[in-house]
Amino acid sequence: MDNRAEIRDFLATRRAKLTPEQVGLPAGGRRRVPGLRREEVAVLAGVSTDWYIRLEKGHISGVSDDVLYAVARALQLTDAEREHLFNLARTAKPARTPRRRGKSQIPASVQRVLDSMTGAAAFVRNGRLDILANNQLGRALYSPVLDNPAHRANIARFDFLDPRASDYYPDYDGALAVAVALLRTETGRNPDDPELTALIGELATHSEAFRTRWAAHDVRLHRGGIKTFHHPVVGYLELAYDSMELVAAPGLILTAYTAEPASPSADALALLATWAATERTASHTDADSDATSQSPN
Repeated sequence: MDNRAEIRDFLATRRAKLTPEQVGLPAGGRRRVPGLRREEVAVLAGVSTDWYIRLEKGHISGVSDDVLYAVARALQLTDAEREHLFNLARTAKPARTPRRRGKSQIPASVQRVLDSMTGAAAFVRNGRLDILANNQLGRALYSPVLDNPAHRANIARFDFLDPRASDYYPDYDGALAVAVALLRTETGRNPDDPELTALIGELATHSEAFRTRWAAHDVRLHRGGIKTFHHPVVGYLELAYDSMELVAAPGLILTAYTAEPASPSADALALLATWAATERTASHTDADSDATSQSPN
């Protein structure tokens, strides 16, 4: 990832979203481009225009936290956007040795926690949106993602490259926007991750929808909310999700989906659990039959 280009484009797109009226400045005359001018952001942040221009060109290494907070306030950044700006500043600093990211390991205790959550669909993912572990109901909920080897258990590949995704998500456009924003957020945290770079390149090559959204430089913190699905087995589901970082496994996120008690979605989730258990039993039966047929007499 080109960190300077990332900083430049991120700040420029945030600046373009604001109008003078939103920040208490006079509108002035006709503007050639939308949004605030650089000199206006500089005034709001309390820095010189030349200094802000240099910052927006990507020269962020060594900038103090106080100045970054001032710029964040001037641009009215959200919590996710402010965190992204600080991540960009952190990764712009030269490191004595390059950071190496090993393969994400799921502690056995985490898998036990997942398996104990029988009333929730739960899974663990990394910042690239790879599903690394799940419970039985979580696998059933995300079966379209996990059952196709081409997706390599990656939510973003399913979202942008599988035609079934538009049926799976009732709010398809919203699902795509969230996936891109989460990947963009991850590039701020780990710009040198080769697997992340390869994934973004793959999606940009094969999906115009991804390219368009990627250029917006939107970021997001995915902590909780409501998400809807149209599952191929049980139909419509409206589920609350809660996401939490795993302290014992940095960089990994556990997400659990639950339904409002006594709601149609709760009934559908229970039906999905029954289907998942039936599928698992059938799978084990088939495996036992194969083993028996292959054993010597």
